[in-house]
Amino acid sequence: MFLGFLGKDPELPSDRRSISPITRRILTVNVLALVILVAGMLYLADYRRGLIDAELAALKTQAELFAAALGEGAWSLDPTSASSDEVLNPAIAQQITRRLAEASDTRARLFGVEGALLADSRILEGPGGNVLIQELPPPRRGEERLSTFLNLFDDIIQRFKGDKATSVYREKSVQTAADYDEVLEALLGEQGESVRILPDGSTLLSVAAPVQRYKHVLGALMLSKTARDIDGALFKVRLDILKVFAVTLLVTVLVSIYLSGTIARPILRLARAAERVRKDRSREHVIPDFGHRRDEIGQLSVALREMTEALRSRIDAIERFAADVAHEIKNPLTSLKSAVETAARVKDPEQRNKLLAIVEDDVHRLDRLISDISDASRLDAELSRAEATPIDVGKMLETLAEVTEMSAAAHGLKFRLRLRDQKDLVVHGMEGRLVQVFRNLIANAISFSPAGGEIVLMARRENGMVVTEVRDQGPGLPAGKEAAIFNRFYSERPEGEKFGTHSGLGLSISKQIVEAHAGRIFGENLLSGDGRVLGARFVLRLPATRHKANRRAHPKLSAS
Repeated sequence: MFLGFLGKDPELPSDRRSISPITRRILTVNVLALVILVAGMLYLADYRRGLIDAELAALKTQAELFAAALGEGAWSLDPTSASSDEVLNPAIAQQITRRLAEASDTRARLFGVEGALLADSRILEGPGGNVLIQELPPPRRGEERLSTFLNLFDDIIQRFKGDKATSVYREKSVQTAADYDEVLEALLGEQGESVRILPDGSTLLSVAAPVQRYKHVLGALMLSKTARDIDGALFKVRLDILKVFAVTLLVTVLVSIYLSGTIARPILRLARAAERVRKDRSREHVIPDFGHRRDEIGQLSVALREMTEALRSRIDAIERFAADVAHEIKNPLTSLKSAVETAARVKDPEQRNKLLAIVEDDVHRLDRLISDISDASRLDAELSRAEATPIDVGKMLETLAEVTEMSAAAHGLKFRLRLRDQKDLVVHGMEGRLVQVFRNLIANAISFSPAGGEIVLMARRENGMVVTEVRDQGPGLPAGKEAAIFNRFYSERPEGEKFGTHSGLGLSISKQIVEAHAGRIFGENLLSGDGRVLGARFVLRLPATRHKANRRAHPKLSAS
């Protein structure tokens, strides 16, 4: 079951059981979007910068207070100066500096106006010399790799954004004011600040404030503090984000696999079934039915099933058509062969002329049959490519009636046209082919109507359909053959008509044209009250349209 979610199918060959491209794409898109979102959340530079600015502001306030205390309590007169200038007393300044730094968790360093280091809260004097107190970083507890990754991530983002790189803190064995830019600013009477990176990757914050006595700068006090509290808080926030990301990633992957499975697996089944249908013409293979799904795959399944059935029906129709054509052509060929073989042995000129007349009739019959077969075979392709236009059926029938009246009169028949709601008799279709249908129906009515009979062509609008009828007063349709007359090569001709004049494809072609227009055609007998046959009528129903038709004359009425 899980293979199906991955887009795999156990029924496929082993070399084709790889994860489907759809599954890979869905996973890539969903996971990539999630990674980009989490990457943006992990980059907390603005939030971190705000915390650092707040910490620097607090350090500046402390530095101002410490500097003010030193300016008031750690000065003395310079014994070497004749003008008794005020200077910082190193001994007093060192004690005050150490006492102030102990309560603030910061490192305090005092520099004289000459730049020499006068006091450092991390340096303790002992009998054996000075001792430097070094603050050790807290234990990582197995978080070194994650912290290293996050630091690397920050470096990459900073380089991508083009941010100025933070300088690395390096402390010399003998420190002077020249080693720190913020101290130099403080010696000039201004506050200075700096953010540096320690070798362990943590951040060091430093501020410097001038130590003054009545606006006279006596030295510079530098306070520094690591931002481990800030880094620790950010690390916890990032760790929580990564935990949420891990859970979300797992859910996203599972949902993506499920989603791709509901897409990829049915598509694979449809493709495999279509391939079987293509390779094997057996009717045992069917397209899977996903019509119950209310999505595009369900629509695709229905479309493929309908297309497959349509193709099978078309193949069956072609096979039947080929068999019918072979059968119909075989009869005149057999007659033609027999007449030719007999003519070669007959010596009587009169008998030979009769045989030649038979040969001529069979040739004409073959020519007519082949022409109709060619027209029928091209009909599907023509109907699928032809452009449909609005057709004014009333106007078309008027023009057709003008042409037909002379032909009917030559056979001793009357021809009448009856139209109702002529303005609304507009259909959408192929004019030349519809003319062919009406000409065929009228020709059949003329051939079956007795001398002095009447043929009526009528049209009306009925329930959104344009209904057209062709009525005659002939012998009517054979009982039980109302549907069979539309079959290929079916021929039921009036008595006395020369054999082979019709191929039996006219009504079949007409039905094919009407159905291509989403219409319906049928024939039935006209009966009197006592059940006597008065003639036949053919009814043609086509969907009406509201589009305005072209009212020009119909040059395609000559189509056969």
